[in-house]
Amino acid sequence: MKPKVTMIAWNQNDNYVVTAVNNHLLKVWNSCTGQLLHDLVGHADEVFVLETHPFDSRIMLSAGHDGNIFIWDITKGTKTKHYFNMIEGQGHGAVFDCKFSPDGQHFACTDSHGHLLIFGFGCSRPYEKIPDQMFFHTDYRPLIRDSNNYVLDEQTQQAPHLMPPPFLVDVDGNPHPTKYQRLVPGRENCADEHLIPQLGYVATSDGEVVEQVIGQQTVDQDEQGLEPSILDGMIRQLQLQQDQRTGADQESASSGPNSGEGTPRRG
Repeated sequence: MKPKVTMIAWNQNDNYVVTAVNNHLLKVWNSCTGQLLHDLVGHADEVFVLETHPFDSRIMLSAGHDGNIFIWDITKGTKTKHYFNMIEGQGHGAVFDCKFSPDGQHFACTDSHGHLLIFGFGCSRPYEKIPDQMFFHTDYRPLIRDSNNYVLDEQTQQAPHLMPPPFLVDVDGNPHPTKYQRLVPGRENCADEHLIPQLGYVATSDGEVVEQVIGQQTVDQDEQGLEPSILDGMIRQLQLQQDQRTGADQESASSGPNSGEGTPRRG
């Protein structure tokens, strides 16, 4: 196999360069002389995450598709700590990204199963208030392209980046309570009645009908005279115009030829 570098990172003081190679080795180099100092052995698959400690120049974190997370002392070429991302009933989860906190006391990782892993000192009590399953209700909504080939949300006909802030739901599409909806940027100061999404029955690709969030607006906004969406407003306006034209046609037909004008015809 021809060696290929998959990731590269400088340490905190730029004295060392660490490269990840597709033969699963990490190599530590002297950044001034180019001399190879250490081969770091431990990964069993390709590594795409190398993260340096924010202030300790000795520490480097690596993570890869094998589910392993290592903390290395790159000056000695030794392994300081090792974690394995084992998911019960599903095997290991590949680690896609990791970042240290600014104080260097914690680091967070994301994996292929949609999990956020937080490592560090202290207890996990502050994180227990967060539900285990958190998705945006628009995460898996289908997209379409308009006549200009721009991407639109299929349901609302809006550009995704112009849509209102989404709602937080669980893996089955059920919305979380209002206290969690305020965690979404743009909904921090909303009143409770504005954090209740509209629910409706939607057919999935396999024909199953499930109840999901279908609207961005609250359930009481129809009473306030607000449109649930731009598309709904356009449909109502077009329907009103059509009803007016239909009424005008009927009046013309009932008046007959005595009016002196021909009855308008539809194309």
